Amino acid sequence: MSKPMRILVLSVSAGAGHVRAAQAICATAANSFPDLETVHLDVLDLVPAGFRKFYGSGYIKLVEKAPQLWAYLYQRTDHPPASSLGDRFRRQIERLNTRKLDDEIARIAPDAIVCTHFLPAELLSRRIAKGRATPPVWINITDFDVHGLWLHPHIHGYFVATEEVAVRLAARGIPAEQIHVTGIAIMPQFSTPPARDVAAAELGLDPAKTTLLMMSGGAGVGGIEMLVEQAAAQSTDTQIVALAGRNAELLQRLQEIAARYPGRIHPQGFTRTIERVMAAADLAITKPGGLTTSECLAMQLPMIVVSPIPGQEERNADTLLESGCALKAVDAAALGYKIRLLAEDPARLAQMRQRQKALARPQAARAILDIVRARQ
Repeated sequence: MSKPMRILVLSVSAGAGHVRAAQAICATAANSFPDLETVHLDVLDLVPAGFRKFYGSGYIKLVEKAPQLWAYLYQRTDHPPASSLGDRFRRQIERLNTRKLDDEIARIAPDAIVCTHFLPAELLSRRIAKGRATPPVWINITDFDVHGLWLHPHIHGYFVATEEVAVRLAARGIPAEQIHVTGIAIMPQFSTPPARDVAAAELGLDPAKTTLLMMSGGAGVGGIEMLVEQAAAQSTDTQIVALAGRNAELLQRLQEIAARYPGRIHPQGFTRTIERVMAAADLAITKPGGLTTSECLAMQLPMIVVSPIPGQEERNADTLLESGCALKAVDAAALGYKIRLLAEDPARLAQMRQRQKALARPQAARAILDIVRARQ
């Protein structure tokens, strides 16, 4: 019997999406590819605690507390000056804090590497440039956008969300044969969701009522309390599932709000079965993260997008709006209006679901693994 092909999947826990994409690739390999063995590493598990806190939770705090500063940095780093002082300093800090990655690559001895974050991709690109033996490196870009931090020499191939992203990537110098429109990797269970009434019963929901799903992201950022109140005020015929992610304080605040609306608001913390929650819902109110967006598309769950992070989430929202898959609410009052608008026009809601089919790629992880395996 031949030895299974081993794939190392590298993520970074700066936000939940990059890790979820890596987990999706590994889960799909375990379910569908008996000739593949995958190992998932979060690069931030290999670095000193100080760097991990700065890089991981520092990002969350930045986008929550100073979004305009993040917008500036997003634009600035997209086309950075060649060999700028800031760029050289950043690379030196990263290199000093990620030395254990080389040890892990030697220990695991992968046949290929897939990155769901740009940091390991950059580190591996520099490793290859120094002439060090490295297996083929692939990148799954986890937004509906192209940004300079993802683009590096010596990369074997890129997996992107849409044809437009592929065109923009080619325009920035990536050979067309290295670009593959697969979608963003999501868990295999999004391809086979439960029936709506089954999922509603699991959550203690009334399947006869319209269900709104309000998500704040895996880290629980975005300030959804006011939005939950606004949504609850629209109609007594709706029920709301409000997710707080891993944010315990936010969950407590949502529980306090729920006490004022008995039986109508159902707060939850972090869940590993989000596909079952989505299956029970008729409409999602969410930040437009790349993974959350891809999951909603796979479930044909129409969206009202709120509070996009400047930069990548704004670009994700643009894609959804142009495709007719979502509406956007700029504040709580606009959210209430958009909820009423869709409640009064079920044909429009059905049209949004139909348009999501064209953009959805629930088998993205499988497509990625097919290509990596074939090109080995």
